[in-house]
Amino acid sequence: MKNSQPKVLMLGWEFPPIINGGLGVACHDLSSAMSELANITMIIPKSSPDFKMKNMNLVGINNLDVNEYGSMESNEKLPFDLKTIPADLNPYYMEEPFQEGKENNSQNSNFSGKVSPFDIDNLYGGDVISKVMQYAEITANLASKMDFDVIHAHDWMTMLAGMKIKQRTGKPLIMHIHSLEVDRSGVDSKGWVYELEKKGMEYADLLIPVSNFTASNIHKYYGISMDKMSVVHNGSNKVKSFKSKRRFKEKTVLFVGRLTRQKGPEKFLDIAAKVLETNPDVRFVMAGVGDYFKSMLEQSAYQHIGNRFHLTGFLNQEKLKYLFSVSDVYCMPSVSEPFGLSAVEAAQFGIPCVISKQSGVAEVLNGSLKFDFWDINKAAGCILNLLHDPILRKKVVEDASENLNNITWDLSAKKIIDAYASRKFI
Repeated sequence: MKNSQPKVLMLGWEFPPIINGGLGVACHDLSSAMSELANITMIIPKSSPDFKMKNMNLVGINNLDVNEYGSMESNEKLPFDLKTIPADLNPYYMEEPFQEGKENNSQNSNFSGKVSPFDIDNLYGGDVISKVMQYAEITANLASKMDFDVIHAHDWMTMLAGMKIKQRTGKPLIMHIHSLEVDRSGVDSKGWVYELEKKGMEYADLLIPVSNFTASNIHKYYGISMDKMSVVHNGSNKVKSFKSKRRFKEKTVLFVGRLTRQKGPEKFLDIAAKVLETNPDVRFVMAGVGDYFKSMLEQSAYQHIGNRFHLTGFLNQEKLKYLFSVSDVYCMPSVSEPFGLSAVEAAQFGIPCVISKQSGVAEVLNGSLKFDFWDINKAAGCILNLLHDPILRKKVVEDASENLNNITWDLSAKKIIDAYASRKFI
């Protein structure tokens, strides 16, 4: 290394306490671990002025007078062209954003005023592309006044900013890939976001996919060489698990996640129906919201399993932990899951997991039971076996407990610093 503490300019889109989903939590936990090994400056669109991070410089654009950073318009030409962009794009996450001490502030002025364009509640709603472009311009101007060794951008929302900063500074660009458009919208999705991802990953100096599954998808659907990638699995923070008294006598199978195509909620419903054919004394709980919520409610009634199939809607962390504490099996039937931290959280509570092979977490929770997302019969069989076979259940839980020792953010942070060094970026 050139020095013991490399300077990393990190670009994120969401960050606690203002979060919509797993991306914000992963960025927080990873940057916190990396701050022990590097000097981290994280630029995000919106942050809480009172929220501070130890050993880290957290910059929220909403807290700045953007006029201090020069013109927010740029005529520079990037080394590629993007097609005409849609004005309205589906949000990246479907939940309402969670914010402690949430403000009721929906201002969204232009750059000529004193109000930041990111004094808004929902970073994913409305004209997301405009926000991405605004973020890129402001961040590139901010970066021109900073000293750093590498640019580390998280997911497509920050790719444009990363490319502009690399173009202006010549510093190496690392893109951390937590999710892909082909995961979220299917392999036939070839719109603006897909194109930005493809161009961005081609322009980057190093890609860090969160799993081998994601690396394979990058190679297969975006044509990027595997030599350009260093896979670093997500970590997890230790939690204090507990057991609670359940309010009913039946065994419980749990699903936690956005109710979108990617997460396979309709598969969970079909699995539930198949299990209930053999054992009617099981309850299935689906925690989360999304565009499949209404259809799940209707289909559970149509299949006559509504009295054993429960949809909770959005739950905060306290209520989610309660669900983990009373559940007997965790099921993750994702169609395409770059990682899947919810399965790790379940394993931390001593819950045996039945997870899709089309997921990154299947690579690190080796002791879990796995199935192809379309194989409803196998998934149902795995759940029934865990409910009825205490010896199998004990083995799956013990194996997962061993796996958890290798799923830490400290290990992830060290691997990322090592990846920087191996490419001679630091």
